[in-house]
Amino acid sequence: MKIEHVAMYVNDLESAKDFFIKYFDGKSNDVYHNKNTDFRSYFITFSDGSRLEIMNKPGLVDHDNKDRCVGYAHIAFSVGSKEKVDELTDRLKTDGYKVLSGPRITGDGYYESCILDTFGNQIEITV
Repeated sequence: MKIEHVAMYVNDLESAKDFFIKYFDGKSNDVYHNKNTDFRSYFITFSDGSRLEIMNKPGLVDHDNKDRCVGYAHIAFSVGSKEKVDELTDRLKTDGYKVLSGPRITGDGYYESCILDTFGNQIEITV
């Protein structure tokens, strides 16, 4: 058994698509648009075959305190080495993204950093 994909709502679909393509080498399908509901989505596929569905529809609202909400907490991307964790973290920081932690070795032995994407979602970058 495997997880087929993970999905997340975003406020700016095109910006989110560009983020995952630029920084995580994702490949996107063509936009799906349900004209009856104005729902739109992309599937972003990564090199190992995992997929992320990014979605948008009218009326989305932001959570005021995401770090205290029940539900999914973050998405983690394995980039293959400590050097690549460092490089991608530096690149994201240089491009204006907020680094929440790291790069560092966590208490449970992972080498990682955590950043916030354009919409305030936490992205973990690990070996």
